[in-house]
Amino acid sequence: MSGKRSSNAKARLAEKQHAAKQAVYDKTPERFKNATSLQVRFRTGAVYVGVSVLCVLLGDIPTMIYLSVVSAVCAGEFFYMMRVASRLPNEVIGIVGAALYPVAMWRYSLTAAALVTLLLMLALLVWYVYYMRSRITDVGVSFFGAAYTGMLMSSLILVRQGLEDPWGGVMLLLLFCSVWFNDAGAYLIGSKFGRHKLAPRTSPKKSWEGLIAGLVVSAAFWCLMTLVPGVNMSIPQAIIFGVLCGSAGVLGDLAESRIKRNVGVKDSGTIMPGHGGLLDRCDSMFLASVAAAVLLFVGGCIPYIG
Repeated sequence: MSGKRSSNAKARLAEKQHAAKQAVYDKTPERFKNATSLQVRFRTGAVYVGVSVLCVLLGDIPTMIYLSVVSAVCAGEFFYMMRVASRLPNEVIGIVGAALYPVAMWRYSLTAAALVTLLLMLALLVWYVYYMRSRITDVGVSFFGAAYTGMLMSSLILVRQGLEDPWGGVMLLLLFCSVWFNDAGAYLIGSKFGRHKLAPRTSPKKSWEGLIAGLVVSAAFWCLMTLVPGVNMSIPQAIIFGVLCGSAGVLGDLAESRIKRNVGVKDSGTIMPGHGGLLDRCDSMFLASVAAAVLLFVGGCIPYIG
């Protein structure tokens, strides 16, 4: 019976994805309709990068709003995939919780983030008690979705607030670039020279050669962080931190690939034509965000503003 429900859910997911793609295609100007997949991917990526850069450089509040929206959308896509796997997460509580983490971190730092975690758990327990169809696994999935997206991404607020404007934004932008170009470098080198599979059962296209290339790129951007005023970090320290942060990003990418493989979907959504879902684009950023914040604060590279 559960297998039949899963098949029906996958069929409905495929229909909705096709309808969403068709709706976007119908609204596309004629001169863009015959674009190649690479062109579509580039245009979508350019819009995403442009919005990210603009929000990060404008100030703490635009950065908070940006991270809150990204966390909410990613949480929604995560819950959507869980429903395909016959789970019954509470999307409302989970998405609201994910969106509140960056807001709480911006306003009251770690104390407020801990409070959001407590309120999230209490809300899910009340829902579990009074909604008889819910299972304890649904509570766990709902909590994990909010923490996986909002809690992890909110650590970027601390990094931006650690330095005065505009250097906090520059620091965060360099961190973004270390993750983005880590992915790009790994893809370019891995697709051309990759011979040894990194995780063949989880992500068959990733290779050790691509991993090494991506980590080199990540370390290079971390070395650029040493030039930002207010940052106290040596070049050897930057290289080590770049490799560790890059490795965390790869782990985050593999984790999301494992989730999709377990569920049986190719993409987490259709919000980014040519890329899939927003969660597909941010998967590396989740763990990289936390790793970067911990490394920078524990290493004494930037001050912690609590």
